[in-house]
Amino acid sequence: MANLTVRVGDLMLRNPVMPASGCFAIEYGEAMDLSQLGALVIKSVSPTSRAGNPTPRVAEAYSGMLNSIGIPSKGLDYYKKAVLPPYTRYDTPVVVSISADTAEAFGAACEAVSLPEVAAIEANISCPNLEADGMAFAMLPETTYQAVSAIRRRTTHPVWAKLTPNAGNIALVARAAEEAGADAIVMGNTVLGMAIDIRTRTPKLGNVMGGLSGPAIKPIALRMVHQCYRAVRIPIIGCGGIQSAEDAVEFMLAGAAAIQVGTASFRDPAAMQKIIDGLHAYCAQSGVASIRDLVGQVILDRQLSDRWLRFAQQSG
Repeated sequence: MANLTVRVGDLMLRNPVMPASGCFAIEYGEAMDLSQLGALVIKSVSPTSRAGNPTPRVAEAYSGMLNSIGIPSKGLDYYKKAVLPPYTRYDTPVVVSISADTAEAFGAACEAVSLPEVAAIEANISCPNLEADGMAFAMLPETTYQAVSAIRRRTTHPVWAKLTPNAGNIALVARAAEEAGADAIVMGNTVLGMAIDIRTRTPKLGNVMGGLSGPAIKPIALRMVHQCYRAVRIPIIGCGGIQSAEDAVEFMLAGAAAIQVGTASFRDPAAMQKIIDGLHAYCAQSGVASIRDLVGQVILDRQLSDRWLRFAQQSG
């Protein structure tokens, strides 16, 4: 049987498969053995309580879904007492995802969850920054650097910077996260979209716009993973439209050291287990001894690839 262990910074995972934050809950343990996952990524928590966005919060889209949840939260104290403990009972690394409105609030929140039972902190810097008129931190290299730096000053835990596909030049943003001290990049999140009900002529989401996820965004996410892989030396965790082992292998060939599964788990709560099983089957059929040997191994025409990378950086 192939070796599916992967390394994300100093963290060794039994396999590269983990849930995407916000698309996973402890109840998934009824559909699969959570101790079989590479890591358990919990839904983002904010430092203080907030209600989230107005309803409706979810709308169907071709090959995916739109959501505008707004990261509702009961705050860090409730999170540490009631949400976190059930996840720590498994022999699987726990990753806490943090959302905050300012760089300093990010730092303070990450310090508060730097607990022994937490293996890594995912900084969801694809959320709005109140100090930049609500624009996501990860939209620009400067605000990305500010947020990750503030976090790095307050914790020695591994920090994964979760970027947004809505950024113009993702390579520069990824480099800024790396230079500020991120241990890994999570690429990425949902693509901003909108849907309208033609009968009522009103938006299908209460917040008008929301994030598109699912198979529809996979080519975008795959391209951005590859761009990040070429831009930084820290590990990339790929996310966006992954629903099968074949999708996971594509992301690893593009440069991802590990992958996160989101929308697919809504349709099939056992999707992640099936992806793990599929990776074993793929490695056996392809003669791959270690899944890590796939990372970044897409075969490219080097001159063409270099020209395209320069074009993407200039146009961004």
